[in-house]
Amino acid sequence: MQNLEIRIPHIMRKLRRGPSVMLPKDVGMIVSYTCLGRDSLVVDAGAGTGFNAIMLGRIAKKVVSYERREDFAKLAAENVKSLGMKNVKVKNADIMDGIEEKDLDLITLDMPESEKAVPLAHAALKEGGYCVGYLPNVEQAKEFFLEAQKSFREVFMLENMVREYEVRDFGVRPKHVGLMHTAYLVFARK
Repeated sequence: MQNLEIRIPHIMRKLRRGPSVMLPKDVGMIVSYTCLGRDSLVVDAGAGTGFNAIMLGRIAKKVVSYERREDFAKLAAENVKSLGMKNVKVKNADIMDGIEEKDLDLITLDMPESEKAVPLAHAALKEGGYCVGYLPNVEQAKEFFLEAQKSFREVFMLENMVREYEVRDFGVRPKHVGLMHTAYLVFARK
């Protein structure tokens, strides 16, 4: 595959990588469908490298990112600090122990068994707020979707595929390689 780093936002290229990251194509879908804005309050669970929290923090008023693994929480916090972001906080905590923040506009769940956090998310969101699951396989997406249907008024699932093109003098065509599936996104609106 050609240098995929070119398609990572320029501010993210200098950050340290660790666990897999949520890519711009998926973050863009989250921002678009939840109408995230400059007054939005966000909780992100499964901080990993901190990419999602950082990208959301460039738009939202405040982002708090929960990460239960100490090594990942430290990495995410270092990445946030390296960009000088004051509105993004990384907590070394398990969201399953409770969500301190309330009246949230958005909660993103990018972690194993995230369907178990759906009731906690529902309780922490304000009316009209969204819980979004980032789910790598369809079985996880199904479990999340069915759990969300129990308490949320609007639930839908999307997959976002991006195909890059070769542009040449003698023809334009899709590249032979690409980043198609990354995860399913399940949106649940309170």
